[in-house]
Amino acid sequence: MLKRWSTILVHRARLVLALGVVATIAAAAYGFGVFGSLGQGGFDDPHTDASKELAREQAVFGNKNVDVVAIYRSRTLTAQDPAFEREVRQTLAGIPKGTTTSVITAWDSGDPAMVSTDQHAVQVVISLAGDTQAQESDNNDRLVPALRKTSLQTDIAGRWAVYKGVNETVSADLARAEAYSMPIVLILSLLIFGSLVAASMPVMVGALSVIGGLAVVRLITTVTEVSVFSINVISLLGMGLAIDYALFMISRYREELAKLPADDPAAPRAAIAVTLQTAGRTVLFSGLTVAAAMSALLVFPQNFLRSLGYGGIAAVLIGVVTALTVLPAVLLLLGRRIDAGRLPWRRPGGRPVGVDDEHGAWARLAHGVMRRPVVVMVVIVAGLLLLASPFLGVKWGSVDYRVLPPDQPAHVASVKLNQEFGEERSTANVLLETGDQQAVAAYVAKVKALPGILDVRPVETKDGVTLLRAAWAGNSQTEASRAVVQRIRDVPGPRGEHVLVGGLSADTVDLLGSIKTHLPWMAGIIVAVMLVLLFGAFGSLVLPLKAVLMNVLSISASFGVITWIFADGHLQGLLGYSSTGFLDATQPIFMLAILVGLSMDYEVFLLSRVREQWDRPDHPAATAAERNTDAVAVGLQKTGRIITSAALLLAVVIGAFSTSGIVFMKMIGVGMLVALIVDATIVRALLVPATMKLLGTWNWWAPAPLRRFWEHYGIREVDLPPAPAPAAADAQPTVGRVSV
Repeated sequence: MLKRWSTILVHRARLVLALGVVATIAAAAYGFGVFGSLGQGGFDDPHTDASKELAREQAVFGNKNVDVVAIYRSRTLTAQDPAFEREVRQTLAGIPKGTTTSVITAWDSGDPAMVSTDQHAVQVVISLAGDTQAQESDNNDRLVPALRKTSLQTDIAGRWAVYKGVNETVSADLARAEAYSMPIVLILSLLIFGSLVAASMPVMVGALSVIGGLAVVRLITTVTEVSVFSINVISLLGMGLAIDYALFMISRYREELAKLPADDPAAPRAAIAVTLQTAGRTVLFSGLTVAAAMSALLVFPQNFLRSLGYGGIAAVLIGVVTALTVLPAVLLLLGRRIDAGRLPWRRPGGRPVGVDDEHGAWARLAHGVMRRPVVVMVVIVAGLLLLASPFLGVKWGSVDYRVLPPDQPAHVASVKLNQEFGEERSTANVLLETGDQQAVAAYVAKVKALPGILDVRPVETKDGVTLLRAAWAGNSQTEASRAVVQRIRDVPGPRGEHVLVGGLSADTVDLLGSIKTHLPWMAGIIVAVMLVLLFGAFGSLVLPLKAVLMNVLSISASFGVITWIFADGHLQGLLGYSSTGFLDATQPIFMLAILVGLSMDYEVFLLSRVREQWDRPDHPAATAAERNTDAVAVGLQKTGRIITSAALLLAVVIGAFSTSGIVFMKMIGVGMLVALIVDATIVRALLVPATMKLLGTWNWWAPAPLRRFWEHYGIREVDLPPAPAPAAADAQPTVGRVSV
């Protein structure tokens, strides 16, 4: 496939580039309009009790959830002064029609907890109109400006204030991170490639990937709801993986170009043909593995997670297409001018990235590791397991105001709500399918008797359905709050029926349950796809299994680190955050999908060069074991510098996330940075050579039927004659015809 494409490209480079420019302009014109089509919600599973409660509640009463809490404070007036009440009610009269289903003031409820302890502030509890979270979000945007049209000091709390604060902060943080990281990436690319023209290529591919990803996501919004958080993953993967792909392609192109006579006008065509069939194949398989990992997010019913999958798939596939079309076309047209704008200290004809002595520093490191593979493997595995150990005691939760910076308005309002109105409270909405007040009273008495319950109040009765609101002390995300929800759910209804319980704590209970149910499916999809794709790439069953185990180790170490830092509360001062005591359950799912893809990116790149060396028909090694050792050493030598360079560039992009004011964004940045460093250094440079030495020629083993299938249908980089069979003394199996 890539061989045919390389033939087309070398004869139609200008046409390919022209089509790429036209497609980019069209994608930009269409894709930049995506921001008006994205939603801000999508955290719920429609099949859970909390979602069913909300749907039933809205069908009978309209929404009665506590979505917005407006806090009004007067310096001189108290809640008992008519002028204070009049000012508040005049403000509420300006609420746009159709934006709310319920507005309850402290004077309406009679609840003393809605008046501050100093009597100078009151709460107004508001429920938003809307059949979907997207509609509620739109109504919240119309509502909040009206609530602020008063001379009273006004603070806005509630879940939609937090969501809006998160979105605004994330957008600002991403813009700042990109502004900081892109110049650094460009400077590092210049140092790595040694020329201005070559250094600009990764940025070009990244920009095209992001633009194309935005266009694809906007197209997806025409058939399903997509969360605004999809933009985050487009920015991360679109730029991050584009850097890797461009680095792989350019390095191989320069390596092949350096082998050909400088005065040969056909050299660029020959170099690009080999590049597409070697590095291009690596990029293709890497992109497919990352896209497959991101597609596993589609098994989750939460639109938030599905949207991350949509964004990731779009960015990765567009990045692959760009790296295999526009980039090689540009390289071909540039020819040897890829080194134009060479840095003063780089000599003409200097050694490009990837063209190293096969017995250089990386090869010596590999040989050193392979002399003591057991010791290296035991030490590294023990170290990674030690890093992973805090994850065994991880506690889970969901988003609340504490993920925001302390000076963010929603965080400030939430703190005031918790400090000025007595102890912090959490609530749950409870639906009873009866209007019998005697039966309702009996049920209320049972719930009030539960440990931790402070109050249970009827909210409304309509059409034979009663809505209650239960309250208890504590933050909605604590384990104690989730236990209260479970105790309420365990109380049967008036006729012994199952009672629907909703609210923030119930949402978290159901979110964790939904993730626990769907996570095995996600893991199964990822593992299955990885095994299939890596078998298709290398014709081995052992290498894919080894790659999966390596992934588990490096990702577990990363999760252990973020648990130790963000859940256990270490390094708060250094990183500038306040620990919530738990991890947001959705973010490690997102990290898992990306990290699997990124680690496979380097795995495929390294093993491609190892396999290429293993398949050399003129290999001087006398035995298969010697050939395996040499293949590993040469493969690491050929890729060590490139993988390190790619990891360094990607670390800059990912590390910028750790500067975010949002705790879970900071967690993503730190966690992925740790995983990237571990994977690109410890795993690739030490653990892979050690395990491949121990496995010997078992690395390339596959059952005979699968081996024949791969020899006939497997995608190889180049067609080589069959590798020589190992000597009879070799007791380990080998693959008969091994060409890549």
